[in-house]
Amino acid sequence: MPKLRFARVLLHVFAGVLTCAIVFPFISATKREALVKRWSLQLLTLCKVKVRMLDQSGGQIPEHALIIANHVSWLDIFVINSWQACHFVAKADIRGWPIAGWLSAQAGTIFLARGKQREVRRIYEGLVHQLRDNKRIAFFPEGTTGAQGGILPFHPNLFEAAIEAQVPVLPFALRYVDANGGLHSAADFIGEMTFAESMKLILQSESMTAELTQLPMISTDGEHRREVAQVARAAVANALGVKL
Repeated sequence: MPKLRFARVLLHVFAGVLTCAIVFPFISATKREALVKRWSLQLLTLCKVKVRMLDQSGGQIPEHALIIANHVSWLDIFVINSWQACHFVAKADIRGWPIAGWLSAQAGTIFLARGKQREVRRIYEGLVHQLRDNKRIAFFPEGTTGAQGGILPFHPNLFEAAIEAQVPVLPFALRYVDANGGLHSAADFIGEMTFAESMKLILQSESMTAELTQLPMISTDGEHRREVAQVARAAVANALGVKL
């Protein structure tokens, strides 16, 4: 692992910790989102990951929608945040990660504990209210990361929040490519791979580009969550060139 690049990433992370602890309590939500967006883009730059925004939505401007995407790597959150800072829904165990869990909480991540129905219901109701208040809520419906070249089933449960809030779903297709346009294997964060192993691969790689493609919004009016999840999965798979 290039020691200088790793040291710069660590310094950037600690700068983020200080910003969250010292600056965030005294600034508006809009300014916090701007800082999260800038910090995410800087982190990707330090990791030598470029971001290329693509649009297949016909120029739709997302103002009020639930954002979803396929899930490849821990990088995904920062790629999406470099577009617009979002409040992500994540597994509760991430909150216990050293530094990263605390940073995620400060950035507005919504932690979901599986198996605790009362808490799940409370968080679900919170999502509905936040969507109605025009907050940018995002989640990865696969529920875990998957290798590029395929796409896992989409869990439909959280799509219900968009239906109840009467907002559309805004899907994104995300992939990581090399200089030749092929899928970049260093981005895959799967199986028993540790965060440190993934970071090492990324920092050792060159010419990685994250392609984030905005797809047409999906109406939830009168729809069932399973149908919306299936339509969203088909749209993402089509954009990635994956056969279902």
